[in-house]
Amino acid sequence: MRPLAHICQAPDDLERSLYEQYARVARAMAHPGRVALLDVLCQAERGVEDLASTVGMGFKNTSAQLRELRLAGLVEARRQGTHVYYRVADESVYGFLAGLRQLARRRLAEVDRLVRDWIEPTGGPEPVRRAELLERLAREEVVVFDVRPREEYRAGHIPGARYVPLEELDAGLAGLPDDVEVVAYCRGPFCVLAPEAVRACRARGRRARQLEDGFPEWRSAGLPVAIGAEAAA
Repeated sequence: MRPLAHICQAPDDLERSLYEQYARVARAMAHPGRVALLDVLCQAERGVEDLASTVGMGFKNTSAQLRELRLAGLVEARRQGTHVYYRVADESVYGFLAGLRQLARRRLAEVDRLVRDWIEPTGGPEPVRRAELLERLAREEVVVFDVRPREEYRAGHIPGARYVPLEELDAGLAGLPDDVEVVAYCRGPFCVLAPEAVRACRARGRRARQLEDGFPEWRSAGLPVAIGAEAAA
């Protein structure tokens, strides 16, 4: 029979061990570069060189930060020849990142100010909700622009969405009827690409709105997803 003292102490030891493991995950997010890497990987699998270029870090630093994320169980890696590709471990990682963003906005005034000043629409129409966009796409009432990087578009996008990066916005608008509404989306509710695209469209006299959040939320909601090359502009 196990000693009574051991039985009484076990719950405390268990809690302490669990807290240590929770802290491992928290420590993995205690670096802005790792948060940026995780945000990109929530969109699509990427190679180390591609990730380094996307987030603006050196190759060695990127590899080191990815190693920390991997040790915390947040990302996984696969090797193809001499290249290593990373992806998020599963869908719960996106939920964790989304919760972190929301908590930061609720508790940190600076985050809320940045979101209101740079991301949320001001003086324009309200964002398009996912259900509304799905219905209007079925009726062919809108044109949807995916303004994320090409690799992310190819890994998954809203069916019918056109790949239109910001630097090709004029080409994407060319040939569209003057009265058609454009709906732009990007990586999520705190991504600046879609708001910039909407502002640019409206500056050109076009009707434009942004999706209420982004592609990861669309995918997590179980809505249709297309994979592959760009839709014809």
